Amino acid sequence: MTCVNRARDALLGALIDGRYRIRTLIAHGGMSAVYLGVDIRLDRPVAVKVMDPKYAADPQFVARLEFEARAVAKLKDPGLVEVYDQGVDGDCAFLVMELVEGGTLRELLRERGPMPPHAVVAATSPVLGGLAAAHRHGLVHRDVKPENVLISDRGEIKVVDFGLVRAIADSGLTSASVILGTAAYLSPEQVASTSADARSDVYAAGILMFEMLTGRTPFTGDTPLALANQRLHRDVPAPGDLIPGVPDELDEVVLIATSRDPAHRYPDAGVMRAELDAVADRLGLPHFTVPAPSRSAEHRSAHNLRTGLAGAVPIAADDAPTTTRFGADPATVKVPAGGHPPAAVDPRSPRQHTRMETGTSRRSGPYPAPALAGGATAMYTGDAAEAIPSPSLTRAADDYPERRRRSRRRTAIVLVLVVVLAALLGLGGWWLGSGRFTRVPQITGMDRVAAERAITAAGLTVVDTPTFHDAAPAGEVIGADPAPGAQVTRAGRVRLQISAGRPTVPVITPGSPVTAVQAALRERTLRGSVAADGVPSAYPRGTVVSVSPTSGSSMPVDGSVTMTVSSGPAPVRVPDVTGRDRDDAVRLLEAAGLRVGAVRSTYSAAEDNGRAIRTDPAVGSRVESGSTVQLLSSNAITVPDVTGLDYSAARDRLQDAGLIAEDGGESSSGTAPAGTVTAASPSFGSRVDPDDPTVRLLISDSSTVPDVTGTTVTTARDKLERAGFAVSVQGLTRSGVSLVVAQSRREGQRVRTGSTITITAIP
Repeated sequence: MTCVNRARDALLGALIDGRYRIRTLIAHGGMSAVYLGVDIRLDRPVAVKVMDPKYAADPQFVARLEFEARAVAKLKDPGLVEVYDQGVDGDCAFLVMELVEGGTLRELLRERGPMPPHAVVAATSPVLGGLAAAHRHGLVHRDVKPENVLISDRGEIKVVDFGLVRAIADSGLTSASVILGTAAYLSPEQVASTSADARSDVYAAGILMFEMLTGRTPFTGDTPLALANQRLHRDVPAPGDLIPGVPDELDEVVLIATSRDPAHRYPDAGVMRAELDAVADRLGLPHFTVPAPSRSAEHRSAHNLRTGLAGAVPIAADDAPTTTRFGADPATVKVPAGGHPPAAVDPRSPRQHTRMETGTSRRSGPYPAPALAGGATAMYTGDAAEAIPSPSLTRAADDYPERRRRSRRRTAIVLVLVVVLAALLGLGGWWLGSGRFTRVPQITGMDRVAAERAITAAGLTVVDTPTFHDAAPAGEVIGADPAPGAQVTRAGRVRLQISAGRPTVPVITPGSPVTAVQAALRERTLRGSVAADGVPSAYPRGTVVSVSPTSGSSMPVDGSVTMTVSSGPAPVRVPDVTGRDRDDAVRLLEAAGLRVGAVRSTYSAAEDNGRAIRTDPAVGSRVESGSTVQLLSSNAITVPDVTGLDYSAARDRLQDAGLIAEDGGESSSGTAPAGTVTAASPSFGSRVDPDDPTVRLLISDSSTVPDVTGTTVTTARDKLERAGFAVSVQGLTRSGVSLVVAQSRREGQRVRTGSTITITAIP
C-alpha cells in the first residue's frame, strides 16, 4: 500500500495490513489523519491513525513508534484509549486504537465555552487517572491538551496519543504544526531543555484546568516560540482572577500544578488527582457526567457513513472555523475555534460562563445541506435528509361574499392572537423584570442565625463561608456575596461571610514540604517565607522544621510566618573500626549514620584475614550523615604451624590454607624429629600476602639424644638406633645384659643422625 501523494479520502475502502478496512475520515491535521475503520478479523470498529508518509520513511520514527505503542498497549486504565496494533504497510505508518464514539474536549470547549467547577473536576479527574497509570510505569505523555482528551457519548473520558510526540521528536522530522499544537501547554523545562517527566504532564493538566475554567489559555504570543517562552518568566495566574465563581481551593490546585519550578508541583498525576478529588469533596461539588460534543468530527463521520456521504472530509483539527458559543446571555458571541474569547470581552464578565447540561447533550440545530434540484432543500437532522419541494402557486377565483366572510374570520383570529400575545408579553416582561428577581437583604453586623433567617425569608439559599477577620468577633456576619442590596434571581444562592476571628498559625508537622506548609498558611490568610539559614536536623533537607511565630499563635490577616527549613542531618565522625571483623565494622559504621559501600580487600601484615584495616575517609573525619564510606579489610593468610610433620603432610596443610609449599633444605635447629619439618620461612604464625603465597619448609636432619643410662646394653642400643644413631659399647664387659653407666652425648642434645653414640657398661 502507498500513502504518498494520495488524497486523504483516497484511502477510503482500502485494506491496511490485510486487516483494517478504512470506512470514513474522522479528522486530519498536519502530521496524521484519523479514520473510522473495521478490524475484519474481529469484526469490531476501530480508529486508525495514519501518519504522514514522511514519517514511515524514517527508521528512527518507526522504531520509536513501535516501542511507545508496545509500552502503552500494556497499560489498562479507564482513562486511557487502548492501543490495539501498530505497523507500517508500504509507506503508511499506522496506529490502531479503541474507537471512542463522541468527540474531543477541544470540540466541547468550542461548542460551550468555559465550564463550571463541578464539570471541570469531572473532566479532569479521569484524565489524571489515565496519566497516573502511565506515570506508575515510567511513561510520560508530553502532549496533554484538549485535542488529546476524548469524551464518549456514554460520558467516558480518555487520554489518547501517548508517546506520539516523543516518537516524532526523536525522528528529527518535527514540523511547525507540532510546535503550534503543543506550545500553549508546554512546561517551562520542556521549553528550556526539551526534557520531560511526570511533572511536565502535571503542568499541562494544570493548563488544561485553567482553560476549562476560563475559556482561554494563560499566555498569548505572536509566535509559538514567544508563547512558549512566556512561561519561563511568568507565573500562571489563578483562574479566579480572570473569571468569578472559581473556588479558592480549585485555584490552589491549578497554581501548584503550574508552578514554574517542577519541585513545587505535584510529583505525578496520581497525587494531583487525589488532591483534586479531596477538594471536590470539601466543596461538596455534585457528581457530573461530561457530555460529548454534539458536532464532533466523529459524529459527522458516523452520520456521513450512515447517509452515504462517507467521502465528505471533516474539518481539520487545526483549521476549524469560528464557532458559536452559547452562554447565559441570550445573544450569541463569536469566538475563535481554539476556544479563546475575543480580546474585547472582559474576562471577568459572568456572561462568559456557560451552563453545562447534566442530561443528554443538546444539539444547537440541524446541519445545512446543499440545495437539491427543483428548489428542494435537504436538512440533516442527524438521522436522514428530508427533501421539501417548492410547490407551484395557484389561486382559485372566489365569489365576493365568501371572501368577506373569510376576511372577518381572519380579523377575529388576529385580534385574539394580539390579545394573547400582549398578555404573554406582559407576563414575560414581569418575569424578566421584577418578578424573576429579588434583593439580598441587609444582614451586615447580624449574628449568623439572624442573617440566615433573613436570607431564607427572601427566598434565597444560604451558604456559610467562614472568613478570617482582624476586628469582627467570631460568628459575626461581615458580608455576603452577592452584596446586600444586590438584585439576584429568586432561589439564588448567597454566600454568607462569617467572621472566623483572627487567624492562628496552624500546627505544622516537622519534615513537611515547604509547599504544603505554605498552602496550610494560605488557607488561614497567612503568608509563609523561608528563613535565610537552615538548621541541621534528622528531617530531609529542604523540609520545614519549625515556624515562627509558633503554632497556635494569633496573627493578623495577611500576616507573615517564617519557616525554618532543615539543612539535613548534622555531620558525623568516622569511627575507628581497625582490627574488628568485617561484619562488626559494618555495624559500627552504620550505627554512626554512615553507609558502607562495597568492602574492598587488601593485604596487611598487621591484621588477620577478614579484619578491618582502615576506612576512606579516614578515621575521625567529619562527613555528612548518610555519606558512603569505603571499608578495607585484610586478606592476609596466616602460616599454619606444621612442626613435626613430614614434608608431604606439611605441604597438604599449607595448600589447604591457600599457600604453596617449597622444600627449603635441611636444618639442625629445632626439636622436631629427623625427617620432619622443623621450621619455615616465612615463620609459622606470620601473615602472608595472597599474591605471594610461597612458604619454604626446613626439614630436620638431627635427633634428640635419649637418656640410656641405667638400662641394659641391649635396651640402650635399641633406643639409640631408633633415634638414628650408631652405637659403640666400651667397658669391662660387652654383654647385652650389662648395665650402662655412661653415654658419650648427653641426654637431650641435638645430634646429626648417623652419628655414633658411645655407651659405657659394667657387668
